[in-house]
Amino acid sequence: METTCERCMNGSYDEEYGEYVCALMLDEDEFLRVMQAKICPYFRAGDEYSIVKKQN
Repeated sequence: METTCERCMNGSYDEEYGEYVCALMLDEDEFLRVMQAKICPYFRAGDEYSIVKKQN
């Protein structure tokens, strides 16, 4: 995808997988649409400060 979970407000780091994953609760149809899309419709740009603020 053009946008990455590392830069998304909805992304969170998963230590088990060692990568960022989407924190949204998507059903199977929504997940399939996101995987087929070139740009994630749920992407929300966030800088490091806003992402940390969200996690606290």
